Amino acid sequence: MKRPILLHPDPRLKKLCTPVSDMTDDLRSLGDDMLATMYDAPGIGLAAPQVGVLERLIVLDCVKAEGEAPRPLIMFNPEIIASSDETSVYEEGCLSIPEHFADVTRPAEVQVRWIDRDGKEHTEEMGGLWATCVQHEIDHLDGKLFIDYLKPLRRQMITRKMTKLKRELARDKP
Repeated sequence: MKRPILLHPDPRLKKLCTPVSDMTDDLRSLGDDMLATMYDAPGIGLAAPQVGVLERLIVLDCVKAEGEAPRPLIMFNPEIIASSDETSVYEEGCLSIPEHFADVTRPAEVQVRWIDRDGKEHTEEMGGLWATCVQHEIDHLDGKLFIDYLKPLRRQMITRKMTKLKRELARDKP
């Protein structure tokens, strides 16, 4: 089931999310719903707070090549356990901040640990777009948005534009 995506500014996007302590059918369904929402948007990552749930859950699928099989990941309690000194710069966007993009510098490679929907623990080294995406989504779980990496003036400008967009969208609703 597709869920509505919260738009910045929204106080829920700035909250620290609580760890998932017990794998429930509701949480598994939430993960499935988040994947459906992410693919529909379309996006390559989505964090639970973006759909109004303040728990440590992200989904991603950074396979973009035509004809390549998708690789959907549902990650409960994801954490970066190691990161490279080498950095990379990617132009990032966010489903909660549509139409806005900016270059963000992050570690080029990370090692991530998480629990899957069956309760099994995984550890994986990620690089390139996967590394950027997983770091971006984990930031969401800590109440941090990609615009928080920008200079204050640029961040304020984007926030003002998003506030205006939310007012327009609210006005257009029947």
